[in-house]
Amino acid sequence: MRVIGVIDLRNGRAVRACAGHRDRYPPIGDPVDLARRYVDHYKLTELYLADLDAIESSNNGGGPDRLRQDYGESRRSEAEAERPALHVARPVQGRDRDRGDTIRRIAELGVPLWLDASVSSVERARHALDLGATRVVVGLESLPSFHALRSICAAIGGEFVAFSLDLRAGEPIAGRAIPLEAPEQLAARAADAGARSIIVLDLARVGTRVGVDFELLGRIRKAAPGLALLAGGGVRGLADLEKLAELGCDGALVATALDALYPSVTR
Repeated sequence: MRVIGVIDLRNGRAVRACAGHRDRYPPIGDPVDLARRYVDHYKLTELYLADLDAIESSNNGGGPDRLRQDYGESRRSEAEAERPALHVARPVQGRDRDRGDTIRRIAELGVPLWLDASVSSVERARHALDLGATRVVVGLESLPSFHALRSICAAIGGEFVAFSLDLRAGEPIAGRAIPLEAPEQLAARAADAGARSIIVLDLARVGTRVGVDFELLGRIRKAAPGLALLAGGGVRGLADLEKLAELGCDGALVATALDALYPSVTR
């Protein structure tokens, strides 16, 4: 069972996530320091970084042109976006540049990095890899269509793509172009589109330690049997990880429960 340490990034700081109320997440310190603590003290071998500024920009109508400017990325046409390694950085100031630098510094710690930064196009996926991500997270709440997911998987390889099945209290969080279907059906669509990993992330459970929805995870495991399956939100401790393993889950995203999982580190 893989334990992946979660870092939520907002306004340049690591924040403590709780129940999906992003505007209320309190800052808890420097994100690079937190990542280093995960690696050095908890001995975690994988990290997950959620760039909440990028996610909120997309969800609030920032649009593709706005997203292309994040982290100092140049504006390019859709045709240019289909060609590999043609990024030409533009001069940037302030928060966008700082966020890109933060992601790169975390990637330089030398452990695999799962990056959730509102990736919704081939261009964004390639740039996430340029920043040092080893897994590009494509979240349901930012996904324009499953055709876009298929294009991303075809362009960079499905083994580098993790589909995040974003939920709130068990209900999918998705745009109008996404079919109104049960979570397990959406998971099957992601598998068909080529994603090789699925993260089941219930925002209502994040940071609450109320437990994960084992019944739902069991259904998703059956709907997408060949994919790596990870649970996010609500993990309480070792007993939850053991039960997830019994269900066939491959790992869990954890932040709040790390002290419970590794008590010797915090004594």
